[in-house]
Amino acid sequence: MTRPIKRSFSIGGHRTSISLEADFWSALKEVAARERLPLAKLVATIDQSRGEAGLSSAVRIWLLKYFQERAPNSKA
Repeated sequence: MTRPIKRSFSIGGHRTSISLEADFWSALKEVAARERLPLAKLVATIDQSRGEAGLSSAVRIWLLKYFQERAPNSKA
């Protein structure tokens, strides 16, 4: 397990940062490439629907759901 890596983004005109483990950063970059979105735009989209959850946690959960929904034989 790796230590979280912190990166900063500008969302809605303000700076924010998220800390994710390297595997989550890789998954996030993969999804951004698949969806043809800049990484910052994908994070902003996740931010808009996260509710009260912290942004780092929201990104992890969003990625889990994204890959579960696309898994072969998925019932999600």
